[in-house]
Amino acid sequence: MHSEILRPMVALIAWTLVMLCWMIATRMPAMTAAGIDLRTLVGSKGTDADRALPATAQWKAHNYNHLMEQPTLFYAACTVIAISSAGNGVNAWLAWGYVLVRVVHSVVQATANRVAPRFALFPLSSLLLVALTLHAAIAVF
Repeated sequence: MHSEILRPMVALIAWTLVMLCWMIATRMPAMTAAGIDLRTLVGSKGTDADRALPATAQWKAHNYNHLMEQPTLFYAACTVIAISSAGNGVNAWLAWGYVLVRVVHSVVQATANRVAPRFALFPLSSLLLVALTLHAAIAVF
């Protein structure tokens, strides 16, 4: 089975892994600077890191967590579209649009973390996801 919609899915997976690497590369030095020793750390949560580390180090972690949330629906909708043989054309373009907006959102959140652009980007990605979900429903019902 070949479906164009698989490409943006793989691209978002790759971007998520880029964010994972960026998070680790930023967080580990921040943890060392804060005197946090992973060998003695027991049962901590993300909120503990928010209190102990600089916000700029945490922004990457927050975005990585966000890439584990709404994009799971993206992967599900795209999978339904792909196995329904509807993953080419407009659906592939919608998926690429979703990926592009999520990447831009990641860069904004991980660097400047300004709320206004993020507030514009998140609803845009959500609208693209709604369109993909509707197309997935049309494909199977």
